[in-house]
Amino acid sequence: MGKKLLFIYNPHSGRGMVKVHLSDIIETMVRAGYEVVVYPTQHPKDAEQKAKEYGGSFDRIVVSGGDGTLDEVVSGLMSLENRCAVGYIPAGSTNDYAASLGLESDMLKASDTAVNGTPTKVDVGSFADRYFVYVAAFGIFTETSYTTSQQLKNVLGHAAYVLSAFKQLKDIPSYRMQVEYDGNVLYDEFIYGMVTNTVSVGGMKGLISGEVDLSDGLFEVTLVRTPKNPIDLSQIVSSLTGVDTDTDMVTSFQTSRVKFTAAEEIPWTLDGEYGGRPEEVDIKVLNGAISIVS
Repeated sequence: MGKKLLFIYNPHSGRGMVKVHLSDIIETMVRAGYEVVVYPTQHPKDAEQKAKEYGGSFDRIVVSGGDGTLDEVVSGLMSLENRCAVGYIPAGSTNDYAASLGLESDMLKASDTAVNGTPTKVDVGSFADRYFVYVAAFGIFTETSYTTSQQLKNVLGHAAYVLSAFKQLKDIPSYRMQVEYDGNVLYDEFIYGMVTNTVSVGGMKGLISGEVDLSDGLFEVTLVRTPKNPIDLSQIVSSLTGVDTDTDMVTSFQTSRVKFTAAEEIPWTLDGEYGGRPEEVDIKVLNGAISIVS
């Protein structure tokens, strides 16, 4: 009996290009010795439900879409005790995580890697009762990823996130928070914070300081304090663009666990999708929790 593969794809991601290459992608999978079941997602969280429901019956799941679609599949598999390896054919507008994995942007090359590549265990983030693959974030820029229209994302790519974010600069939200990690406590006002396992966010590299290893049991945390004047704002921009990282306005560190506590509900984004509005959240690294083919 042949190996079984479930191919889940988002037909709306990245200008719908997966539909153009669908026949060739399936042929690549069949040539690799797989019996293939194809499922186009029908609505949000559909990929998560299908991975949870059928993931235990397949030798491999290959997902095509944006990082949010990959997040859904991984989240579905995390509910299973035995998790098959996941292949990824990036088809979104920024594909941050695909870049971290070194995957080809060419869909046919990526499909070959998805079935013939080597599974590698990578870390997954635990966020209350949810999961994320590469970023959990709050503050300015975070709402832009899930409020920017799919059409705008497809046309502008990562520039869509930047464009939407700049519309908000006239009214930057600020959050007073306590941040606890490894025996340290920070208490300050922040306009942005992210817990990441990726080399880029929103298609922009240079935001993450230090070496990034997707399977080292550590996430990178970046916190941006609230600017009080134009000089503070200039220092933040210089730090985040890598021009000058020597500033107290941005704090970065690595940790396997970090707790955020605020006096109000704060909207978070998980892998570019809405992550709820908790006042308190404990974020933990689940080391090597899933296998991604690269």
